[in-house]
Amino acid sequence: MIRFLLRRTVSTAAVLLVMSAVVYLVFYAAPHDPAVLVCGKGCDGTRLAVVRHKLGTDLPVWEQYGDFLRGLVAGRSFDSGTDVTQCAAPCLGYSFQTDQPVLQMIIQRIPVDFSLTLGAMVIWLLLGVGTGLLSALRRGRLAERALTTLTLAGMATPVFLVGLLMLMLFCASLQWMPFPTYTAFTDDPAQWAANLVLPWFSLALVISAAYARMTRSSLLETLAEDHIRTNRAYGLSERRIVLGHALRGALVPVLTMLAIDVGQILGGAMLTESVFGFDGLGRLLVNSVNQIDLPVVVGATLFAGFFVVIANAVADLLYALADPRVSLA
Repeated sequence: MIRFLLRRTVSTAAVLLVMSAVVYLVFYAAPHDPAVLVCGKGCDGTRLAVVRHKLGTDLPVWEQYGDFLRGLVAGRSFDSGTDVTQCAAPCLGYSFQTDQPVLQMIIQRIPVDFSLTLGAMVIWLLLGVGTGLLSALRRGRLAERALTTLTLAGMATPVFLVGLLMLMLFCASLQWMPFPTYTAFTDDPAQWAANLVLPWFSLALVISAAYARMTRSSLLETLAEDHIRTNRAYGLSERRIVLGHALRGALVPVLTMLAIDVGQILGGAMLTESVFGFDGLGRLLVNSVNQIDLPVVVGATLFAGFFVVIANAVADLLYALADPRVSLA
């Protein structure tokens, strides 16, 4: 286990390093001048030179990337010659449009994405795995056909449409609940949950359809394997075979999907945040792209990628718990 953790930590660090280099080069080594974008229209040559020096884009790209990496571990300063802007470690960059460190902007919005992800994840796992399990056990029957139709409809429906329909039905027509506004969990846990019910279900209803399909196909495949037939020959009940042996093996690909989905949503559920008016990481990224705020775009992209890589590393650990045939050695 320790060797696996060390090996996985090293490989995760390597992936993050490569990802940071690629993202940085895409945005800063492309044939354009980031200083021109930051300086804006009407910027004269003198002002442009000052902005280039402060951003560090007057240096070779490899030196710029080196400064970026040093900023992550030791912080950095942005010096224009007349004023110095400090960015404490870990420095993901500095937004000169909002006059804030990028990491501070991200941290302010992360609670929204954590709240969305954790609640929706519980719901889509219960719905998806439960529906997939029921479909596999009722294979060829009317219930299986009905569930298959529902899951296909769920996969074909965009999340923003589900969100809008929920708002129109429950908030505008029936008026069972007010329009959601994000409340921090530490301020009022009850209001936090009440305002997240609709966003949770709009995300979960769409995502759970894919989990239902994956669970059904994986479970049917596992039920056809030799060790399951052996268990049946020993006279084990079908319920014990499915819940005690087949389902654990069938959940391995589900864990892979879960790691990817959790990582992506933690990195910003742009459509859900936009529909419900939540100020999360997804909206920050979209607004930064619209405003061509490159330091925020780079920082938010790396932060989102970080969650995907970490979530996949955690999924590798969970494989061994779900399927004893998987070794961590």
